[in-house]
Amino acid sequence: MRKKIGYFDGTDPDLLTALICDGYDTVPIANGLDNHGQHARLINDQNRYDLLLTPLYKIYAPEDADADTVTYQDVFRICRTYSIPLIVTVPTPLASRARQLLGDPPDIVRLADPDDMLKVAEEILG
Repeated sequence: MRKKIGYFDGTDPDLLTALICDGYDTVPIANGLDNHGQHARLINDQNRYDLLLTPLYKIYAPEDADADTVTYQDVFRICRTYSIPLIVTVPTPLASRARQLLGDPPDIVRLADPDDMLKVAEEILG
């Protein structure tokens, strides 16, 4: 059975194409505002993913976001609960600032430069 990768809108299409060509399935995930795919809060043990991919801006909700908007805390909780690795796309020069914004993310979360995303994804997926 092929491994399934969930991705938020804004994920590099060349990365997704490379993953499909490497034998993985990709499925869009929504953050509550963009209606890009399955709402992230609907991820559970029955429909879990082997990996989630997202640009930082898709999970960093505005301060005045409504209750349906997915926050990075929501995504981190989902990833910890269902043991789903998460790669957040952050350019290397911004990584330390992003880590601060995310409140020092849990071990299941990796920050990766856009140029390193495929390598990091393949490391995680084995």
